Amino acid sequence: MTKRPEVVVYCDGGARGNPGPAAIGAVVLDPSTDPPTKLATVSERIGVATNNVAEYRALVAALEAARDFAARRIRVRADSQLLVRQLEGRYRVKQPHLKPFFERAKELLAEYESVDLAHVPREENTEADALVNAALDLT
Repeated sequence: MTKRPEVVVYCDGGARGNPGPAAIGAVVLDPSTDPPTKLATVSERIGVATNNVAEYRALVAALEAARDFAARRIRVRADSQLLVRQLEGRYRVKQPHLKPFFERAKELLAEYESVDLAHVPREENTEADALVNAALDLT
């Protein structure tokens, strides 16, 4: 396990159809270098799912990958406003099928001394989005 003071996670999930074939993508970065060092990536199909399930599964996979770096602080960037607002406590998790993913994400985030969640425009999440599409394009 390699210790880092901080990691940055970009994550994205998507489905072609809602629900439809779905995939997740994520990048874990070390922001202490210029440019940031890529520590881990996630790109995989997850079967048939909704966009919201894919977004949560991408975040959980990213947080699990980030655990390998034992950081004290984490910054999470996602282009799903719903995901970010629910984790911030600004929106309730109304859909019962999302609650287990929400709880797991909160559990993983609780391991950090400091958590910075932010919704970013899709244009700032291009690498995670490309990982989603690469997984979906595999036949």
